Amino acid sequence: MRAGGARLVAAGILLSRLFGLVRQRVTAQYLGAGPVADALAAAFRIPNLLQNLFGEGSLSASFIPVYAKLLAEGRREDAGRVAGTILALLALFVSVLVLLGILFAPQLVWLLAPGLGQETQALAAGLIRIILPGLGLLVLSAWCLGVLNAHRRFFLSYASPVLWNAAIIAALVWRGGWQGAESAELAVAVAFGSVVGSALQLAVQVPSVVRLDRALRVGAGAARDEVRTVLRNFGPAVATRGVVQLSAYADTLIASLLGAGALATLTYAQAISMLPVSLFGMSIAASELPAMSGATGSREEIAAALRARLESGRARIAFFVIPSVVGLIAFGRVMASALYEGGAFTRDDAAWVWAALAGSGVGMLAGTMGRLFSSASFALRDTATPMRFAALRVGLAAILGLTLAMTLPERFGWAPQLGVGLLTAASGIAAWLEYRLLRVHIERQLGALPPMGRVPVTLWACAALAAAVGLGVAAVLPTWHPVLEAVAILGAYGGSYLAMTRVAGVDGARRA
Repeated sequence: MRAGGARLVAAGILLSRLFGLVRQRVTAQYLGAGPVADALAAAFRIPNLLQNLFGEGSLSASFIPVYAKLLAEGRREDAGRVAGTILALLALFVSVLVLLGILFAPQLVWLLAPGLGQETQALAAGLIRIILPGLGLLVLSAWCLGVLNAHRRFFLSYASPVLWNAAIIAALVWRGGWQGAESAELAVAVAFGSVVGSALQLAVQVPSVVRLDRALRVGAGAARDEVRTVLRNFGPAVATRGVVQLSAYADTLIASLLGAGALATLTYAQAISMLPVSLFGMSIAASELPAMSGATGSREEIAAALRARLESGRARIAFFVIPSVVGLIAFGRVMASALYEGGAFTRDDAAWVWAALAGSGVGMLAGTMGRLFSSASFALRDTATPMRFAALRVGLAAILGLTLAMTLPERFGWAPQLGVGLLTAASGIAAWLEYRLLRVHIERQLGALPPMGRVPVTLWACAALAAAVGLGVAAVLPTWHPVLEAVAILGAYGGSYLAMTRVAGVDGARRA
C-alpha cells in the first residue's frame, strides 16, 4: 500500500515527463540551441518561477497537511469549506500577479537573463506576455492537485501536464512542420500553445475534484482556524520556494553570461535530469505527504509512523536514484543525442548537454532525499525550517556556481560551454548541505532513523558494474541512429543493474 501511491505518482510523472521530452525534442529540432531558443527558455523561466512559488510546492506544504488531517478526522464539511476559501483567495492573488507580470515583462527578462542580447530580450518579453495568462490556470491546477492528492487520487493530477506538453507540440508541428514558419514565429506559436495547454490541464481535473469533495464551497466561510493555519504556513512555504527559485535564477543568470546557447543547453539538460528527480523523488515525497499528514494517535505513535515512512521512502529512492546518477555520468551524451540530435541540434550540442548532465548527478541523490525529509517537516506543520535550510543551499550554490563556471574555463582554456556542467555540479554540492541539515532536524523531532547498512554500497557497486556492461556494448556497436544506440546501450545498462541487484538480494529489486 505504501508504494502504491508512489507508483501512481511516478506513472503520472513519467507520462508527463515523456511528453515533456518529446516537446523538448521537437523544440530542439526546429530551434536548436541559438538565440531564439534562449529567448524561449528565458520566457518560460518567469512563469515557471511564479508557478513554483505559488503553485504545487507551496500548496502541497501548506494546504495538503491541513486538508488531509480534516479528512482523516472525518470533518468533510470543514475540509470542503477550507478548500473553497483557499481557492477563492488563490484566484484573486494570482490574477493580480499575472497582471503585474504582463506590465513589467521587460524588467523581468532583464533581471532574469541580463546576458542575452537586446533583440533576444525583447522577444523573451513578448513571449512572457503571451504565456503569463496561462500561469493563473496552472496555479489553480495545482490547487486541484492538492485536493486530489489528499483524497489519494494521484495519477490524474500528475499526468495532466501531458495536455500542456501536447498543446505545445501541436503548435510546433503545425507552424513549423506544415507552415514552415520562421524561428521567432515558432516561439510565438509555442507561447500560445502553452496557454491552451494550461486551460486543458485545469479542465481535465475539475470534474474529479467536484466528485470527490461534495462539500466544496468556493468562497464559503470556512473553519477559520484551519484557514489561518494554511495561510500562516503558506508564507514560509512560498519563501522556501522563493529561495529555491533564487537558485534557478542564479543558474539562469550565470548561464546567460557563458555565451550564446548556454542557457538553452542548461534547459535541455534539466529536462533530462529532472526525470529521475521527479519519478523517484517527487513521486515518493508527494505520495507520502498526505499519508504522513493524516497520521493520528499519541506523539510517540505519530513519530513512529513517520519514521517508518521515511525509512521505506529513502530505501526506494536510493534503489532508483543511484543508477540514475551513474547513468547520467556514463551515458549522458547517448541520452542527449537520442532525444535532441537532428535538424538544428548537432552532436557537439549533445556533448555540452552531457557535461551539464554529469554535473547534475553530483547532487541528485541528496536532492531527492531532501524532498522526502521536507515532506516530513511539512507534515509536522513546519514550513519555516526547510526555508532556512534552502536559503543556505542557495547561497552556497550561487557562490560556487559563479566561481566555478565563470573562472575555471577561462583559467584552464576550456570551452565556455563546460561552465554549464560546473554550474550544475555546484548546485549539487550545495544540495548535500541542505539534505544533511534536513535530516538532522527531522531526527531531532522524530528520533534517529536506523542506518541503511551496506545497501548503498551494494547499489553503487551494481550500478558501476552495469555501467561497464553498457560501455562495453557501446564500444562494439556499429554507427546506428542515436535512438537505436540509446535503446541498446541503456537497455543493457538497466537490465544489468536489475539483474545484479536481484542477485545481491537488494529488496528494492523485488519491488521494481
